[in-house]
Amino acid sequence: MNYGFIRVGAAAPKLEVANCSYNSNQIIELIKKGEKEGVQILVFPELSITAYTCGDLFHQDALQKDALKCLNMILTETKNLNLISLIGIPLVKDNQLFNCAVVIQNGKILGVVPKIYIPNYSEFYEGRWFSSGKNSFSDTINICGQQVPFGIDLLFEDVKNSHVCFGIEICEDLWAAAPPGPYQAMNGATLIFNLSASNEIVGKYEYRIDLVRQQSARCIAGYVYSSCGVHESTTDVVFGGHCIISEYGTVLTQSERFERNDQLIYSEVDIQKLMNIRHKNTSFMEHEYLKQINFRKAYFSLKEPEEINIKRYIAPHPFVPSDMSTRDKRCSEIFAIQTAALAKRIEHTKMKNVVIGISGGLDSTLALLVTAKTFDILDIPRKNIIAVTMPGFGTTDETYSNAVEFMKSMNVTIREIDIKPACLQHFKDIGHDVNTHDITYENVQARERTKILMNIANKLGGLVIGTGDLSELALGWCTYNGDHMSMYSVNCSIPKTLVKFLVRWVADNRVDKKAKDVLYKILDTPISPELLPPNEEGEIKQKTEELIGPYELHDFFLYHMLRYGASPKKILFLAMFAFCDKYSQDEVKKWLKIFIKRFFSQQFKRSCLPDGPKVGTISLSPRGDWRMPSDAMADLWLNELSDNH
Repeated sequence: MNYGFIRVGAAAPKLEVANCSYNSNQIIELIKKGEKEGVQILVFPELSITAYTCGDLFHQDALQKDALKCLNMILTETKNLNLISLIGIPLVKDNQLFNCAVVIQNGKILGVVPKIYIPNYSEFYEGRWFSSGKNSFSDTINICGQQVPFGIDLLFEDVKNSHVCFGIEICEDLWAAAPPGPYQAMNGATLIFNLSASNEIVGKYEYRIDLVRQQSARCIAGYVYSSCGVHESTTDVVFGGHCIISEYGTVLTQSERFERNDQLIYSEVDIQKLMNIRHKNTSFMEHEYLKQINFRKAYFSLKEPEEINIKRYIAPHPFVPSDMSTRDKRCSEIFAIQTAALAKRIEHTKMKNVVIGISGGLDSTLALLVTAKTFDILDIPRKNIIAVTMPGFGTTDETYSNAVEFMKSMNVTIREIDIKPACLQHFKDIGHDVNTHDITYENVQARERTKILMNIANKLGGLVIGTGDLSELALGWCTYNGDHMSMYSVNCSIPKTLVKFLVRWVADNRVDKKAKDVLYKILDTPISPELLPPNEEGEIKQKTEELIGPYELHDFFLYHMLRYGASPKKILFLAMFAFCDKYSQDEVKKWLKIFIKRFFSQQFKRSCLPDGPKVGTISLSPRGDWRMPSDAMADLWLNELSDNH
């Protein structure tokens, strides 16, 4: 089972200008190398058999014939290879010379696609030699003794899996105002390959990457780009051999430019993921020109690999950018979204006071940081923030002191209310044994705290700011109508792994040293609801991640299940690549089962959430992002993880 992954590659071979034999031997070697590396579809640069910079030699009968002879040699040498190759060659048809991509597999030609957009500017005067593919009128071509499909209306599809379908752009086709790629994508192509010859000038490198990345995003496709290298003629321009593989707006890998040797890069494109995104994006197929081209299909069959050993990077923390510069920008943006959202709600309600419970944990810390910044933006005194710490039966000295120290550093109004007497009275009222530390024991405390916050807010004419995060909502790790409820929830779409990074970012960038020191203490504190008494040493006894599993795993499960509709087996497969050095497969499977059970059983809590801002691609708001029946069965998902499935 390949879980929807297909390994694609881009090559930039060494070449000699107008030496088709040398170039073809280089192509053959790279095809063989690609086959050994498990590449299933491999694209070469534009006019890779002849070289791109042949100039008026393209009109020489000798070069045209030698190119065909060498193409036949490539077919012969690769007839036992299942890998599909896309090779550039000049071809004569319909009294015109076309710049073409030839698609080959197992010694057979699957089809030929001519270039549509022919540049006639600056250093590129292709119109001197080549005609546009739109000017052809034949739909087949006889080449190397084979009669094969020919035209700009060709797509190539796997007979065993129609979702593995690719289209072809050739260099300028991508740079045009209306490139063919989007039409190919709307007609079924999940992969687009570009045979290119893009020269290197200052600033073009970044623009080219953005162009490829944006095309893959717009087409909801994998985009594989190969440009010719430094051995092209340097009479007037220089080429860098830039190869790029992108998937839905993300560059998976790219080559080093200006290399003197052959270049071969490859990665896996997740076809299942792309199809899931397309299904969700109902506007993808809304295009009045969709049927302008009636695409024909050329079919192939790919061998399914015996085992999938993916080479692409699988982020263990998909909600958190891996590089520091991007992470800083992302944290700044998220913090700005949170504060803008809360500011609007405060302005709309015309309330000048807010109430927030502070536990000394990460979530309430982030909520107070957001609230303090919002009050600064609105020019409302921070003393109007009523921060309430409510020690209970499980509160430790460490978290209590962290909470108090943090509130002081924020210059807010501090209130302390011991909830133990009220809870003891409530235990007595409902006939609950105080020594029975069950769910009732825990939830009485959570609801008492929420009741206090709500009533203080009513008394002052203010809002209760919610502190719960996305991970807790996904797992239902909150007390219904306790910490589950608030008047505005600023953290509701931020997962626990990202909460940590946000708090650390604020500590490093937005507060003074006094606040920073206490924030780092909070970051080092184990995650706990602190609803059970501490151990004999006075330390936290109820550690959340020991009970329900590591949040980094649950956030990983949540991301792939909701963002891309991944099946449990695929999530397990991906997790083992992301966390191979940290967790065993049995551990991951254990926590994944718990995630699925809780995600389904706790939907009723998500069906009545308070308002709160969406900051990322995943939110569990019942009003727009996640609509799920509270009584849906988890059996289908759990059965897939059973040992006998």
